[in-house]
Amino acid sequence: VLRKRDGFRAAFANFDPEKVARYTDAHIERLLADSRIIRNRAKIKAAITNARATLALRDQGTSLAAVVWQHRPSRERSPAALADLPATTPESDGLSKELRRRGFAFLGPTTVYASMQSLGVVNDHLRHCHWRALADAERARFVAPT
Repeated sequence: VLRKRDGFRAAFANFDPEKVARYTDAHIERLLADSRIIRNRAKIKAAITNARATLALRDQGTSLAAVVWQHRPSRERSPAALADLPATTPESDGLSKELRRRGFAFLGPTTVYASMQSLGVVNDHLRHCHWRALADAERARFVAPT
């Protein structure tokens, strides 16, 4: 997936939800022929659905970022080994359910947890990893959206 990042960015209008939300069946067919991305009809349709759900959140007076950060863990886990890293957590289960309730698609707890990791919502770098302290310092300066 990471090797196809530039392809996804181009195919999905730099991830602009207002543009992606307007994608039609013709866009879907074009994307299914685009070798720069993973060509899965259900995932392409989910991206469009999720763009529309993101805009719906705005219309409701909130943001996707606010919903995501409301599900941050109340305490950080500090794994000692890779085997201690979970694939899901109660927070990712809750966020997955919340997003689906709000009209998002293709977002199970494992995918949601990976997103929480990449966004910095959770810091599960191993206890002795030098990136852990750097991530903690960045999070200390960050003000979560509400």
